[in-house]
Amino acid sequence: AVAKPDTLLAWYRKLIANKFDGSKFRKSSGRPRVDEETERLVVRMAKENPGWGYDRIVGAMANLGHRLSDQTVGNILRRQDIPPAPKRKQTTSWKDFIRAHMAVLVATDFFTVEVLTLRGLITYYVLFFIHLESRRICLAGVTRHPDQEWMEQMARNVTMEDSGFLIHRKYLLHDHDSKYCSSFRQVIEAGSVKTLALPPRSPNLNAYAERWVRSVREECLAKLILLGEGSLRRALRHYEAHYHEERNHQGKNNVLLFPLPTQAARGEQEKVRCRERLGGLLKYYEREAA
Repeated sequence: AVAKPDTLLAWYRKLIANKFDGSKFRKSSGRPRVDEETERLVVRMAKENPGWGYDRIVGAMANLGHRLSDQTVGNILRRQDIPPAPKRKQTTSWKDFIRAHMAVLVATDFFTVEVLTLRGLITYYVLFFIHLESRRICLAGVTRHPDQEWMEQMARNVTMEDSGFLIHRKYLLHDHDSKYCSSFRQVIEAGSVKTLALPPRSPNLNAYAERWVRSVREECLAKLILLGEGSLRRALRHYEAHYHEERNHQGKNNVLLFPLPTQAARGEQEKVRCRERLGGLLKYYEREAA
């Protein structure tokens, strides 16, 4: 078949293009990709700061000595399926919400304790509240039957105008346990506290409450044979005081949460006294007052 004029012109254009094609002399194709550390930093900044656009991230990276263009930042975020700032800042994760509202957030939870009685082992339910920022605990109640009437009374207790634990708080976190009935939530919200049910199967979002349950079990309850309800209440009362006043907290710079005032002044001749609770199960060391 005879070649058409368009075919001849196409061959000629290709011949010219090949003459000026320098691709075979290139060591790599396109702009080099940023290293993994830089990419991780960009992704971290975007996730931790939903309102930051490409230019803001470019500036923050420049502060750390990384020179990037806004296009490079955009390419990185697209590879990680992270939307641009206008879409990111419209949503707030539970983790970010909790972190931003620690001062006005309280969490609540239950745990159970087996108590030995004349009728055998009886299960008791312990309801408690914890202020997330200060870690202060409120042991609200102990019961064998956490029914609706009991829960309503607990709600009234913590929302009392003069001494309620929820005074000056705005939100109460709880799980989807059916014991947090609608009437319980209504009493809480009547006290100007918004109840927030956490997503199912998300214990990490109630980590402070979960950690306190672990502490009271491992440091106290698991080391006692509890004989009757009075024994359980006594153990909880002593542990609550120990937790607040005598126990150092690694999550709070390894200091006491609410230390009692002491008259002792530091000096070489001072004696160290060991204060004990529950027969020596809980110990606290202090210098004797002069």
